[in-house]
Amino acid sequence: MRSKIGLNLSNYYSPNFNTKKRPKRTIKFIIIHYTGMKKELAAINKLCSPKSKVSSHYFIRNNGNILNLVPDLYEAWHAGLSSWQNYKSLNKYSIGIEINNPGHDHGYKRFKSKQIHSLKKLLKNLIINYKIQTCNILGHSDIAPNRKKDPGEKFPWKILAKSKVCSWHTLNEKKIKKYRNKKISKKEERLLLKNLRRIGYTKKMQKNSPLLIKAFQRKFRQELVNGKTDRECLLISKNLVIS
Repeated sequence: MRSKIGLNLSNYYSPNFNTKKRPKRTIKFIIIHYTGMKKELAAINKLCSPKSKVSSHYFIRNNGNILNLVPDLYEAWHAGLSSWQNYKSLNKYSIGIEINNPGHDHGYKRFKSKQIHSLKKLLKNLIINYKIQTCNILGHSDIAPNRKKDPGEKFPWKILAKSKVCSWHTLNEKKIKKYRNKKISKKEERLLLKNLRRIGYTKKMQKNSPLLIKAFQRKFRQELVNGKTDRECLLISKNLVIS
């Protein structure tokens, strides 16, 4: 099947979704995942197996081909226990995209250029169709930092931002790198956490702030993911709030 913007979509069927159709206006987020499995076919089979009770709307293969597993207007089961801004249980409000990658437990790899090329096209299509803000293109670890790492620190958020399909800060990374590992005061730590809440990370997440900081770093400061606050993270958070 070929979409309006030239995407090649293959229809596979996953039975794992809520059968009640949702209004188009309820779709406000896109959540990006990696499969976290050794074999691509095993990941597809899992998402299409009624026993697994997990699914996503789209699956991007290693060769860049996109599988459409669940229609957009039905709630797929991909986000799990999650929150962002004032929203909880984000399955209700999102479209899920799985990208084949073994993940942190099975030899985490950089995503293939064909996968990212297809993802850009798919995101552009979904953003237009559902009027989704680029700040609402999120990783699974953003909405569930206490239990998820995907799509991880090798996912090219910055490259996607150049195509205007996700948000990114406007700081010069070479210039702010000198502030890495520079300690900040308790007051500044509170400001950093306040900035994260304004970005969308919820207050409940902050009960385990190292995991929350790691989620933030996996997206916006990928060279060093250590769960520790520093001045570089503070500067990035300030910039994102202003932007």
